[in-house]
Amino acid sequence: MIVGDMYQKREAGRKKVLAAIAAHGGTTLLSTGITGDDARMALAAVEAGARLIEPNHPALALARGYKGVTNMHAAENLRHEIKMEQMAEVVNGIRNVVGPDIYITVGVPGTFAEVVPTYLSDSDMAMLARAGADGLHTHKSTIEDLKAVIELGHKNGLLIDAYIASPRDRHLFGIPADKPSDVAEIAKQMQDVGTDFIGLMTGMSYEGVAAGEIAPEVRKRLDALLGAVTVPTIAEGGINTDNFKAFIGTGVNIIVVGTAIDDLAKAGVRQAVTTLLNQ
Repeated sequence: MIVGDMYQKREAGRKKVLAAIAAHGGTTLLSTGITGDDARMALAAVEAGARLIEPNHPALALARGYKGVTNMHAAENLRHEIKMEQMAEVVNGIRNVVGPDIYITVGVPGTFAEVVPTYLSDSDMAMLARAGADGLHTHKSTIEDLKAVIELGHKNGLLIDAYIASPRDRHLFGIPADKPSDVAEIAKQMQDVGTDFIGLMTGMSYEGVAAGEIAPEVRKRLDALLGAVTVPTIAEGGINTDNFKAFIGTGVNIIVVGTAIDDLAKAGVRQAVTTLLNQ
């Protein structure tokens, strides 16, 4: 084990994240979706100011049309079949075009709560680190599983972002916490086991929430997270151009946006093709 080298790699990655947070006034963007699985789109995001990029295996399954999937919900059920080598190739391609100063966190088979047994190894972690990853994007559902991933990742110089979910979510993308007090307690446990960045899944649906606003229950859960930990915090799920500003107002450090960017990109392609064909 090369302890000193891997510590220095982790600290270099942490500096990238903290610099992005500071540069954007306390809250920065983690760009994912199409900007995480296509190097051209990753570069476009970086050229627009993004400094954090996230490739992940369900997005890659969707991008490649794996087994005919056409939406993210379908991709989630097949994501574990994506190969680690494919993810390393994506990371390396993005790193090659965005340069060394952009933070790349990657979700791979085994860092999520998968639907079949999916194991991670030292060689997997080393492959991702050599490809250019700074961190692992994780969605494990227990503290024990998260701790195991943290140990593997840290050993290979990779930082860890991990999440708290609602037990009512369609897909379990984190450790379940029902009430805001549960969110705070679990967040403290996550910090205690070494999680570098702690996030809350915010994609829960509530009736009566106006465009551009955050549901009161989500706000309470975010407040509980922010008050419980000292590491940088993240909000992920259901965030778009309408409510992004409202999430900035919560004081969360990192906001993850993927689907909203995908939708805008698809709309742009449709409009361009329509314009060309109607000349």
